[in-house]
Amino acid sequence: MPDTSTQTLKLLAALVWFSGAVVLFIKGFGMFFEAEQLNPGQLWTWLALLAGLLLGSVKARFLFSRLCVRNLRRIERLEEPRLWHFYRVRFYVFLLVMSLSGLYVSQKAHGDYSFLIIIVDLSLANALLASGNCFWKKI
Repeated sequence: MPDTSTQTLKLLAALVWFSGAVVLFIKGFGMFFEAEQLNPGQLWTWLALLAGLLLGSVKARFLFSRLCVRNLRRIERLEEPRLWHFYRVRFYVFLLVMSLSGLYVSQKAHGDYSFLIIIVDLSLANALLASGNCFWKKI
């Protein structure tokens, strides 16, 4: 595969990063609305929504922003960037494992009142979205 620019790799990394945020927001809010339909007006459902968003902000500040910046620095140091170098191999393995486990847990939670799934999905989505500003600073 031909060489590519580090700028292209940064854009691809941002695309994957923000795609994950969008997918998790859709999934998290979908689970929230499903939980609200199963048990309308429950305080726990709304607390799960708030907890997910707040926890995501903390994750963005103390974990995800650092991971994002570290990856962008790694990309900048690549001597011969290739198209697949926008993340390390272990990231792709981690992404596959997380996607498959998230799919499994979500399927098990449908039709069941599970505010924990709402917290996990929305916290990850918010963390990805909030920490994504590091891409705009480096691109």
